[in-house]
Amino acid sequence: MSNQRVTTSGDTGQALLDRDRATVRFPEGFVWGAATAAYQIEGAARDDGRGPSIWDTFSRTPGKVHAGHTGDVACDHYHRYREDVALMADLGLASYRFSVAWPRIQPDGTGPVNPRGLDFYDRLVDELLGRGIDPIVTLYHWDLPQVLEDRGGWTNRETAERFAGYATAVYGRLADRVKTWTTLNEPWCSAYLGYGNGVHAPGRQDPAAVFAAIHHLLLAHGLGAQALRAAGAGTVGITVNPAAVFPADPESAADRQAVRLVDGLHNRIFLDPLLRGGYPADMLEHAARFTDLGFLRDGDEQIIGGPVDLLGINYYAPTYVAARPGAPGGDGAYPGTEGVEFLPPVGPLTDMGWMIEPSGLTALLERLGHDYPDVPLIVTENGAAFPDRPEGDRVPDPDRIGYLDGHLRAVHDAIARGVDLRGYLVWSLLDNFEWAEGYDKRFGIVHVDYLSQRRTPKDSARWFREVIRRNGLEG
Repeated sequence: MSNQRVTTSGDTGQALLDRDRATVRFPEGFVWGAATAAYQIEGAARDDGRGPSIWDTFSRTPGKVHAGHTGDVACDHYHRYREDVALMADLGLASYRFSVAWPRIQPDGTGPVNPRGLDFYDRLVDELLGRGIDPIVTLYHWDLPQVLEDRGGWTNRETAERFAGYATAVYGRLADRVKTWTTLNEPWCSAYLGYGNGVHAPGRQDPAAVFAAIHHLLLAHGLGAQALRAAGAGTVGITVNPAAVFPADPESAADRQAVRLVDGLHNRIFLDPLLRGGYPADMLEHAARFTDLGFLRDGDEQIIGGPVDLLGINYYAPTYVAARPGAPGGDGAYPGTEGVEFLPPVGPLTDMGWMIEPSGLTALLERLGHDYPDVPLIVTENGAAFPDRPEGDRVPDPDRIGYLDGHLRAVHDAIARGVDLRGYLVWSLLDNFEWAEGYDKRFGIVHVDYLSQRRTPKDSARWFREVIRRNGLEG
């Protein structure tokens, strides 16, 4: 088997810092920030009228989340947001991307708005602006109200329609201070991991449900974007996690065809309707193997394909595939990929077992700029989990610094090659509840002691502060 890689992926920590040490500067006005998600940090799961989400249910289901962890307390950001915003200001962040918890605003996903839920985000936005930090709001980061899931969740068209009402309610409270709105975070994860292989909430395993969920998630984006624009929103986008997919053997036509299939399921089935006005024909044909496509109605693709002002890109690691007769494919996460082998990662890995390959990010950004021109991009998530250990008042994390340095150089390479990339948001500001991994994986540039809730900036936080101050990387 040929096991080629775009780059040699054998360096981490200081070794990564030692490679390609040229001094680089980012464009004037480049946006530096950090990102989080509501269920991962807020806690306060039952405070002030918040209803249950699918992640509350899922995390209480035995065997679904590491060690039975839940987001009930998480980082207690709901009560400690002022302390966290002060940390952001100390780091020099220009922007902070956070998500709103739909169950705080509409506990049942519909009906009257819970004013106490909106009050929290009102206070948070005021605190951010008071510190000179621009809020970027994500309306949906996976915490669907459980009542809507009980009625079919994202397999039900009603959920998309309800999302538009929810978006309007949040906009109505925050519109005078929030300028940048994103509808959904990573609909690939919501559809494939939630309804395909079941490793995320709601934990279903049904390929037919995957494709219905994809469509209704995209429809929710379209309807939500329409509602936001009708109410006066200026910058409306969506965040996706496109895969940088490469063939194990670039000379193999069969491997290139495997890439085409996986790229279709991961990338084009989302990006084409969003940015080209319609689903790719090969993906409709593929989906029809599992469902009759009755959920796709006349006019839906026009709604989904409305203007996108900013496309958020989340990137962590590349994907390599090969055509292998008898290979099981990507299980429920990639329905219908039997005969495709997803190659195991090589080289030093992150604590998630993910491959470290910064050049994959450059290749991905270049591809997006080429295939979907005229849409500005922003890296809305990039980072790595490592098993950080405090040493007194310090938390040394050289591997994370190496990872971030390499990926920022990859971002700079993409900009130098003409990609319209506006900013970079590190994932994550805080160690947090990492979904099915519970509290076992730490992505934060700020360490959180979950018992005491003490925050300690890691060495990577201090390093990132200097990157922001210089608007670049030193050689």
